[in-house]
Amino acid sequence: MIRFSSVTKSFRKTRVLDDISLEIGLSERVALIGSNGAGKTTLIRCLLGEYTFDGQVTIEGRDPRKERTAVLGTIGFVPQLPPPLKMPVAQLIDFSAALCGTDPARIHELAQRLGLDLAPILSRPFVKLSGGMKQKLLIAIALGRDAKVLVMDEPAANLDPEARKIFFELLAERQEDVTMLISSHRLNEVSALVNRVIEMDMGKVVLDDGVADDVSLSGQFACRISIKRNEAAFVKAMLAWSFRDLGDGLEWEGEVPGPDRLRFMGMTSRYGALISDYSLRETRVGANGAAN
Repeated sequence: MIRFSSVTKSFRKTRVLDDISLEIGLSERVALIGSNGAGKTTLIRCLLGEYTFDGQVTIEGRDPRKERTAVLGTIGFVPQLPPPLKMPVAQLIDFSAALCGTDPARIHELAQRLGLDLAPILSRPFVKLSGGMKQKLLIAIALGRDAKVLVMDEPAANLDPEARKIFFELLAERQEDVTMLISSHRLNEVSALVNRVIEMDMGKVVLDDGVADDVSLSGQFACRISIKRNEAAFVKAMLAWSFRDLGDGLEWEGEVPGPDRLRFMGMTSRYGALISDYSLRETRVGANGAAN
């Protein structure tokens, strides 16, 4: 699906990419990790055809520099920093849909699923939206096209827990026929989403390893937590995850998406001294597994 062959890129006298060779196949979900300056963003920009470079990059055999319009029509891209577009939301949706020949209604539907009500903001300039609104709209635009490649840079960073859950479900619906490349500074933020990890440092690939793919993107965990006393901060955290109060703020019940379980456990660990009982049980493992 994606091939980097001896890709080298320098800015003035600084070599940012140093002879990168990689192959990424259909349905692989790849975490591209590394510190600032490792070369991740430059590699992505080469993939998107934004830079000239030595070597070769192809997507399904096509050169993203020479056939940029055709190649970009097969890619869904979610940037880390939303572009400062002054274009009204409605115009942006119609323009994006026209570029890849998709129905704008599909983008509207995906935005709605992510919890973004488009009706009140259609005439508002994109740049005037909140960070969460921008991220939801960019995800809807990326997933609204028949893309064979999804390139995402910290895609869930500005999403609330419910939107993250829906986002994972949307990715799960596409995981069999789409290649995903997810760039992140930290592996723990994307580890539950991927089945391969590529780490970069100083413009080189220093790790390329498959990871256990034992949790489906559509998996679900039932959680029940008891606490010793009512604590306002804990209550706020539980409500943010859409948990249900079973009585006086001391007993809580809810569902945690499989890809979010490590993030949820990290959050609850901050209240370890407050928690008296904690259970997390997988209830749904997705399309390829059986429910427990």
